[in-house]
Parts: sequence; structure tokens; C-alpha cells
Amino acid sequence: MDNENKNKRISSSEEKEIAEKEALELRLKKESANEAAIASGDFTDFDDELEAEREEALKEQVALNDKDIEPDKDAILEVRHLKKYFVLKKTILGKPISSLRAVDDVSFIVKPGETLGIVGESGCGKTTMGRTVLKLYQPTSGQVFFEGVDVAGMKEKEMRALRTKMQIVFQDPYSSLPPRSTVGDILAEPVKVHNIVPKNEVKDYVLELMESCGLRDYYYERYPHEFSGGQRQRICIARALAVKPKFIVCDEPVSALDVSIQAQIINLLKKLQIERGLTYMFISHDLSVVKYISDKIGIMYLGSMVEFGKKQDIFSNPLHPYTEALFSAVPNPNPDEKTERIVLTGDIPSPANPPKGCKFHTRCPKCMEICKHVAPEYKEHEDGHFCACHLYD
Repeated sequence: MDNENKNKRISSSEEKEIAEKEALELRLKKESANEAAIASGDFTDFDDELEAEREEALKEQVALNDKDIEPDKDAILEVRHLKKYFVLKKTILGKPISSLRAVDDVSFIVKPGETLGIVGESGCGKTTMGRTVLKLYQPTSGQVFFEGVDVAGMKEKEMRALRTKMQIVFQDPYSSLPPRSTVGDILAEPVKVHNIVPKNEVKDYVLELMESCGLRDYYYERYPHEFSGGQRQRICIARALAVKPKFIVCDEPVSALDVSIQAQIINLLKKLQIERGLTYMFISHDLSVVKYISDKIGIMYLGSMVEFGKKQDIFSNPLHPYTEALFSAVPNPNPDEKTERIVLTGDIPSPANPPKGCKFHTRCPKCMEICKHVAPEYKEHEDGHFCACHLYD
């Protein structure tokens, strides 16, 4: 009886080994077939799921290899393979089944005194990326180096010391200010918490800060509801500057304001940057504003950076079809000069279920067959000009 059970166990283990071997051989055949399809351009029997698995494994391997590379000494902020996924469904044991990929493998470098403009449609992950860089959201994976230190894995207590160096100006000046506190209290609180100046000098420091942001001294005792949108945004900027930061994320700071007030806020940000040596990440929909204030520009689509480079390179020579479509939507002030509008059909796909291959292929006017099956590699095509598109392979 014992021998029979032993033989059964041996036979079942052998069957398992044979099944695993056959599965491996089948996978290798499919991989070879996929490679041949890419080389020939015939995607009739292409296995999209297998290609997606291969791409994901390759991304993880590249991120693992890059972990050993020293951060750029000249950069104030270096982001490597940053991911932020929001779990939608879990198993009973807590294992994620499906996730929303808000930020998916984003990398870039910002040097001190620069302004990085981030552009993209609503829902592409701009705000989430800005908040994840500041650790307001915990990154799913990746590295965020601030002044050479990786903050991605830091705990709240360790981050507290860095909060004075990294700040944010929120999009909505109406909801980001506490309604029951006066302007003086709002600006004084972070100064007191982080011991920026001695207690007896706090009021003078706040009044000086208000003056530098274009706020009158008699606003000190007023409440947020007594101000206009532009004045509230000035208060938000003053609050961010209260702790003497080096890096500020400006999350669409002028989108809720009218055009004349927008110009005042942008000029204020430029003035403060020169006076205080600030570095900005400026998130916006308005390309004309981004062109005016930015040194570098990143174009985001569905959680991924599709193009990145210096402002002059991006505007004079946009490489990605999505960038071209965005620029074509900007009105031309010259009535004699006609520009062809590139109209994108369809809505932006869900980041919870992104398309296979290139994420933009469902709306791209230059879509090729390979775009529907294979994700393009994000790489440098010119000096400091990165793009993810099969047109340049």
C-alpha cells in the first residue's frame, strides 16, 4: 500500500514537471512568434497578453538595475521609474486584483532654479505625480531623490524635516484655505510649527512675507471669504513660502482665475523665483502659460511621460503626435497665418484598463499596426529630448 502511494506521488510530480516543461516550451514558442511578428510587421497571431507581461518584466528589471546608479549631483529633484497605483479590487486575503495606474513609470530630472512644466489632459496623472513626488501619496514603487536623498521610502517622522524644503500651491484657492482662521494665523502656523523664526518675530516675519506676495498689512486680521480668487491664491503662495522652501509644486495655480489675474500670479511666481532661487514643478493645461514660465516641459498621457525636453526643443520640434495635437489646439493670434488643427477622436481611455501597446494608439492620427501591440520605448532622440513613439524607431 505504501509503495502504491509512493508511486502515485512520483507519477504526479513527474506529470507536474512535464506540464511545466510543456508550458515553458509553449511560452518560448509564443515569444519567438511575437519577435518574428514584430520583425515582419505581420501581427495576425500576435499574443498581446504575453507582450504586456514581457514589457512589465523589462520595466521592473530596468528599474532594479537603475537602483544602484548614484543620483545626479547637480539635480535638486530626480525621479526614477515612479509608479502610483490605486487598488480597485482585492482578494479576500488582500492581494490586489485590479489597479488604476495613475502614474506609470515616470522619470525626469530638475536642476536648482529651473521650472518644469507638466502638461496633459484632465485625468492623465499630473496632480497625482506632483503629490506623489512630495510624498502626500505613498509611491507604489520607484525612487524620488531630493538633494541626493531618496525620500520614496522615508517614514512620516523622517519626512517632517524635509517638509520645509518641499511645498505645494493647490489648484483651488477657495477650498485650500481654512475658513475659520485669519490670514495672519494661516501664515503664522507653519512658521511656529517648524520654528522658522523666534516667537517674538513671527508677526513681523509674516507681515514681510505678505508684502513680498503683494498682500497689504491690514489683510492680517481678515478671513479667506473676504478676498477675491487672485488674493486667495496670493495667500496660498505666501503660505507655501512661509517655511522657506527650495522646491514648490504649483498644481494649476491659475486655472480658476481670470486672464488678467493669471498674469499677475505668474509674474509674482517668476519674481519670487528670482529673489529666492526657487525651483518649480508647474502643472497646467494652458500651453501659453507653460511656455512663458517653464525651462523644461513634460507631456503626460494616461499616467506616462510621452515626451520630455527643453522648452525650445518641445515647441520648435514636437516629436510625439499627442504633443503636436496639443499645440495645434492653441489659437494663433495672427489672422493671416493658418494652422491646421489636429482633432483627436474619442475620449481618453481609462487608466484602470489602458490599451495594449502604445496607450495613445486608440486616438493617434499616425497610428501604425505595431502601435496596437507593442509599447514604444521611452528614449532620448536628441540631446535632452525624450520621446516614446514608434515613428522614431
